[in-house]
Amino acid sequence: MKNVLFVCSQNRLRSPTAEQVFANYPDIEVMSAGTNNDAETPLDAELVRWADIIFVMEKAHRSKLQRRFKADLKRARIICLDIPDDFAYMEPALVRILEEKVPRFLKSS
Repeated sequence: MKNVLFVCSQNRLRSPTAEQVFANYPDIEVMSAGTNNDAETPLDAELVRWADIIFVMEKAHRSKLQRRFKADLKRARIICLDIPDDFAYMEPALVRILEEKVPRFLKSS
């Protein structure tokens, strides 16, 4: 069982969509969080340590993650999906992008 964490800024649109899309994917446990302090679920060291794979939506999220949680990132693989903040929660176009980009990393890691 792999622990997969999806990260965006506010944890309101992109990362919760990803969490929902992959919630029933085989052999993974999923969670989502946001890098901002006022995120629905703020990213913390415990979540970072829990994760085997961390998918960030933008390069800025990866930078924040690496800066704030450097000591906790010993084992997690970080993958940037390059998905801009242009989508609504569960928007079909966002779901399609996630379904195109994410599964190959879940199989090969």
